[in-house]
Amino acid sequence: MPARPGPPIEGIGTRIQQVRLLRGYSLRELAARAHVSAAQISRIESGSRYASSTIVASIARALSVSVSVLHGQPYIHMLQHDQLDSLLSPISSALDDWDIPPAGADPPPRSLAELDAAVRALDAQRAAGRYLDVALELPALISEVNYAALLQDRPGQNRERARWLQAEVGRTVYVVARQIGYVDLARHALGRMAAAAPHSGDPRQVAIERWDRSQLMADAARHDRGFALVRQALHDLGDGGDNATLAVRGALYLRAAVLARRSGDESTAGDWLREAGELAERTGELSDYGLVFGPTNVVIHAMSASADMDRHARALKEARKVRLPKGYPAARAGAYWVSRARAEAWTAQHDEALRSLAKAKEVAPQQTRYHPGVHETVGTLLRARARVADPLREFASWCGV
Repeated sequence: MPARPGPPIEGIGTRIQQVRLLRGYSLRELAARAHVSAAQISRIESGSRYASSTIVASIARALSVSVSVLHGQPYIHMLQHDQLDSLLSPISSALDDWDIPPAGADPPPRSLAELDAAVRALDAQRAAGRYLDVALELPALISEVNYAALLQDRPGQNRERARWLQAEVGRTVYVVARQIGYVDLARHALGRMAAAAPHSGDPRQVAIERWDRSQLMADAARHDRGFALVRQALHDLGDGGDNATLAVRGALYLRAAVLARRSGDESTAGDWLREAGELAERTGELSDYGLVFGPTNVVIHAMSASADMDRHARALKEARKVRLPKGYPAARAGAYWVSRARAEAWTAQHDEALRSLAKAKEVAPQQTRYHPGVHETVGTLLRARARVADPLREFASWCGV
């Protein structure tokens, strides 16, 4: 007896349709508001066309929702299962207490050297994609760093060092919150970083905050403003510098390429990507401030660019050129395998896509479990098969699809 069909697999297309109908828009009305053809939206809603980041951002803006809503984030049932939801309120409260002295009974903070080591250790976990582990440590560390910063009330290196730690902790919250789909918390954290970075004595922190903020602007389909922010960051950062500065500059070049492409300016996007490639050839692989820049990441961006233009065969061709260097940060390696799986799924290479997803899980399990691209690719694979094999069913159950 044949198996009864299961419930339909909800993907981004289904959610777009649900919100569109909730708003009372026809396909043509949404198309006019989003500047995307009605035929494209119809195919995305039916699951027969890939929804690029550019299109998703434009539709989200037209529907007056965040990109994370269309991705189905936050994945509440998973957050509750992992007990991560209970940590979000303490993290937010610690950020709220940024400039409030602690109660008199609170012990003094550790030395700035000890706090620096603790923050850098947390950064290493962030680079490994271990977001749940990071979230466990954040509330107490935010409070302790804030206390240390309040104690440094005289101008000098110690005050700058304390503000540097505040900026870095704020960015860590931003990365974790955005990854799991809590955009309001991500914005809150980035606001704290923006307040601390100019007082850190480190112009790279200011540039990185602008780099991150430009991503939020891209998510809101405000590509022109994001591009202006990146240009300002590059201007203020200046030319030359050590490897850390070059890593920040290279990351800004790549963000400029993404923003130009999403605004429809392919020529300018290509120019920025080439400039990033030329810099990467000179620098080799760099990993500073949690930014990964070098020849590998430039190729990965070229691969994502092809996918955004619905050229999935070309994206897969780019993906196959990549040889991840030994010791490549796990979060970036995991993101590569997720992007490769997407290209494989949309070129009907379903077994290969599942193997790539398994690789992503192997190198960065926590990141992979909460990655919206993983959820979309798994949904694509499930919809493509009349009978779902056990490995795919198990993976889908693991990541909550």
